[in-house]
Amino acid sequence: MNRPRRFRAAVIAVFTAFAATFAAAPAMAAGEGAPAGCQGPASDTWINIVVDGVRNGNGLMAVSLYADDASKFLVRKGSLYTSRVDATAGTTRVCVFLPRPGVYAFAVYHDENASRKLDRTGLGLPAEGFGFSNNPSTLAGIPSFRSVRLNVARSGLGARVHLRYP
Repeated sequence: MNRPRRFRAAVIAVFTAFAATFAAAPAMAAGEGAPAGCQGPASDTWINIVVDGVRNGNGLMAVSLYADDASKFLVRKGSLYTSRVDATAGTTRVCVFLPRPGVYAFAVYHDENASRKLDRTGLGLPAEGFGFSNNPSTLAGIPSFRSVRLNVARSGLGARVHLRYP
């Protein structure tokens, strides 16, 4: 009869040590481990976006994040978040927090005059540099949502967007 008591005491001791280990370990705060200056509401998921082809360091680089919903892509108030950082000639790097791993789309534009909006020509075409996730062709107009969808399976992944200027 002594053997079951010892077994039970050993199980309790192991469980107590296990619980104490996890209780003492600090919980990771949302965004911990993300690069400094990451934009958007802090979360455990982020992506590093490299924007190349930036013709000058004037103004801001704006990156709009869209959920996996074609009906909200490029519509007014359709983005989850728009981050803005100072533009850097050649290449601008932007870290953006995502709500969670999943499928997203990005639209990027070089706001050269820092007006916080994409300037357009009299015909309604972009007057400032722009680009999208997956770098789809824009010769025939706005790319399809399917062509800009990007699967972000985990934090710390990168995406490259090449700007096109009118």
